[in-house]
Amino acid sequence: MSDIPSRTPLPRAFFDRPVLEVAPDLLGRTLVRTSPEGRMELRLTEVEAYAGAIDPGSHAFRGRTARNAVMFGPPGHAYVYFTYGMWHCLNLVCGPEGEASGVLLRAGEILTGAEQARPRRRSARSDTELAKGPARLATALDIALSLNDADTCAGPEAPLSLLTGTPPPPHDISSGPRTGVGGDGAPHPWRFWIKNDPTVSPYRAHTPRKRRLDSAPPTA
Repeated sequence: MSDIPSRTPLPRAFFDRPVLEVAPDLLGRTLVRTSPEGRMELRLTEVEAYAGAIDPGSHAFRGRTARNAVMFGPPGHAYVYFTYGMWHCLNLVCGPEGEASGVLLRAGEILTGAEQARPRRRSARSDTELAKGPARLATALDIALSLNDADTCAGPEAPLSLLTGTPPPPHDISSGPRTGVGGDGAPHPWRFWIKNDPTVSPYRAHTPRKRRLDSAPPTA
């Protein structure tokens, strides 16, 4: 798609491919967030692929639930989830309907609308940190559960959409283990990022959460 103008919307066919093809191909694309506050545009610089039923790191690994149902739907839709009781994360559904794969949007450079993001990200020391990490990206763009299942292919006035942007050449793309993923999913080199980009988040290996001896067993 390198010959397509950078302002061209990405079609649904772009997302209707294997997740390991879509994930690195999202780098350099422009994510557009449209809200009553105005329009924001972000250049994607870091993503992670999650491959559904064959991926122990995926929310869909054990099958369909109320939380992950959007992952089983049409490609090109947003899958938004709430984590640690504090943060939202934004994913894009990929592959054929029913296969439940998706790409976590980990980081990006805000091209327009930084003035909207700064009040939401007061701890950011510079604009390169506004969307440096998946929770920071979602916070900067005002992503919440209300956008779960949003169709990014619905048109330019949709709350979320993607433009062709300017993908980097293959030699400028790196890959490695996914951040914070443990167990059998840890070795997969399914995190992709643009080399030397200051908005890319630091890698952190999985750290098992310590369980208090007096805590109740998990319920889910």
